[in-house]
Amino acid sequence: MGLFDLFKSKKTQLPTSQRWEEVGGYSAIFSSFGTDLYRSELVRSCIRPLADFTAKASARCGDPELEKLLNYRPNIYMSGHDFLQKVRIYLELTNTCMILIDRDPKTGKPSAFYPIPFQRFQAVEYQGRLFITFAFRNASQPQRTFAWEDLIALRKDYNRSDIVGDENWAVLDQLDLIQTTNEGIENAIKSTANLRGILKSTKAMLTPEAIKAQKDAFVKDYLNLENEGGVASLDATQEFTPITMSPKVLDQAQLQEFRENIYRYFGVNDEIIMGKATPDQIGSFYELRVEPFLVQLSTEMTRKVYPGKQLSYPNNWIVYEANKLQFASLDRKIALFKDVVLYGGMTINEWRAGSNMAPLPDGDTPIMRLDAAKVEEEGNEGDESV
Repeated sequence: MGLFDLFKSKKTQLPTSQRWEEVGGYSAIFSSFGTDLYRSELVRSCIRPLADFTAKASARCGDPELEKLLNYRPNIYMSGHDFLQKVRIYLELTNTCMILIDRDPKTGKPSAFYPIPFQRFQAVEYQGRLFITFAFRNASQPQRTFAWEDLIALRKDYNRSDIVGDENWAVLDQLDLIQTTNEGIENAIKSTANLRGILKSTKAMLTPEAIKAQKDAFVKDYLNLENEGGVASLDATQEFTPITMSPKVLDQAQLQEFRENIYRYFGVNDEIIMGKATPDQIGSFYELRVEPFLVQLSTEMTRKVYPGKQLSYPNNWIVYEANKLQFASLDRKIALFKDVVLYGGMTINEWRAGSNMAPLPDGDTPIMRLDAAKVEEEGNEGDESV
């Protein structure tokens, strides 16, 4: 059973719909050209750490059942880890990620969350409400329509449109330049891999057929893998003049600058990509590139899962968070245990979660060193006689 088979009961066609008019008159038709970006080795290298670090986060909710759903089985295909990875990849490739909330028809509670692999979509209006009609590639039903209230919308570079983020046009020229450079290096290698030159005959008035026969015989005898000696023999009627070819290619510094431009666009660097970053660098990466995404996902998911007055109920909230202790060095984790856990500022299980260890049965109770005590009130100090 495929993704789209799960929603056959949902409305897929709006008989009297019209195009949704955004504030400012921006076009409400969008296409996902960014799929081709993922074919680039460089783009995939940049996006992979973003997705991997994001997938370390976990959901916390006021509803324990919903929390377990998000962390372990958001839908029939994905774990919570896979769900976060796919959502982050979709967002980086297209600057817009739509997640469908599949609700239980009886209770109205979410039963699954599906990132939508759309090719393009259009915002339409039906009876005063906003709907999104998605078009898919290689689907049995190429179009599906869902209500805006059932869609979690994540946007990056959120500028011109009310509904989506701006597209990745800014990086395409740089990627094309890198591709052209790679092709130039490949052609340069191929062009200089063989002996090239001019074979001249001193015989007068040769027919075109005779000229071609001489050339073919020379290539067959000497320009092949079996001629291991690399020596060619000619008689007095032939003269061979070699041509030296030295194609121009960009130097390493120029190539590295091109790559750095792509790194800056996605907010990564060589240390993050190659796993050589220091704890401080990883901490900065988390604060700049991971934490803002988790805040965006938390707020958007909360307001769409709990619409209207439901948002005011105290237990209706969803928060995605990653324990920053996970990104700390071993020395830092040990120091935190000594300085924070042993003085009641953190439970043992909170520290173990940040160290990727399983919880202990009694680890949720704060502990305190026996040699620590509350500071005496002013005026009580020095009561003992010396």
